[in-house]
Amino acid sequence: MRVLLVVALVAALPLAACNTQTASVAPPAVTQTALAATPAALTGEARDKEWMKLAPNAVVDPKIARTIIDYPTREAPGTVIVVTKERRLYFVLPDGKAIRYPVAVGHAGMAWAGTAEVDRKGEWPDWNPPPEMLARRPDLPKRLEGGPTSPIGARALYLAEGKKDTLFRIHGTNEPEKIGQAVSSGCIRMLNADVIDLYDRVPIGSKVVVR
Repeated sequence: MRVLLVVALVAALPLAACNTQTASVAPPAVTQTALAATPAALTGEARDKEWMKLAPNAVVDPKIARTIIDYPTREAPGTVIVVTKERRLYFVLPDGKAIRYPVAVGHAGMAWAGTAEVDRKGEWPDWNPPPEMLARRPDLPKRLEGGPTSPIGARALYLAEGKKDTLFRIHGTNEPEKIGQAVSSGCIRMLNADVIDLYDRVPIGSKVVVR
């Protein structure tokens, strides 16, 4: 029951630079009642299939749903561009096209901007609140195992500048109803289905532009 209470608590929290270090590990042990029927040994697509059924879901306005658009840019194909004012993320394709995804961005005063690269990637990553958040909320766990109710969601891309961790991420969410809003503490949140799609397209070392 304590784990369920912790999950409910962190689900409502904004993420302050998301987390420090996270681990892409084997599926976490089944510690949540909702996961009791899911074998802990599941990996890959089988795990995605089962955990996506358990993750929070919301209806997305078709006007902002993921789509391929015309997108002339000087950035090379494979670049990720986040336009915070639009609350959209673009994955640049060849021939003047891009995949456009809806995202949630940092609220006023918390948004990060700059050019970075994808330094690491994680599937259903653990959540490790940074020291600043733990100082404000000592009741939080120091580590929360990845899973369908985690604030980090199904995937995470870790951003670095000059090999230095920015502490900002592009990741999934357990609050899909807030996609399209400025609500986070800086990180870029995506629908879990969208961040899985992006994760599969973006290798480590890819350029990310946030403006």
